Amino acid sequence: MEELKFYTYPSCTSCRRTKSWLNSQGVVFNEQHLFRETPTADELKQILALTTNGIDEILAKRSKEFKALDINVEDLSLNEFLNLVIEKPKLLRRPILTNGDKLVVGYDPDGLRGITDKRMEYTEKIS
Repeated sequence: MEELKFYTYPSCTSCRRTKSWLNSQGVVFNEQHLFRETPTADELKQILALTTNGIDEILAKRSKEFKALDINVEDLSLNEFLNLVIEKPKLLRRPILTNGDKLVVGYDPDGLRGITDKRMEYTEKIS
């Protein structure tokens, strides 16, 4: 398993919640600002390879950036899509986390537990 890569944007509420969860669990991660250090084409290919729904899983279709597009992303080749996302990283959903084997997009505590191997701890109350 590779190091946990956390693609984030600090102003994003889901990103802040995810970072807080990771820190509270003592998870070590490599944080990368999505807009200052846009993922490379190779990184995006690795992310896409881990999706179950392809580009739909990582594309922020409700974003202003996406709505302003005058193209159908489904008609783009893979290279055209990668170039578009590299040029306009706001098209990506946030946050994106990967350990090389698993992928979590958005704030998802169950997914985070799975990708970090942090299991919920249950305490039994005795009355």
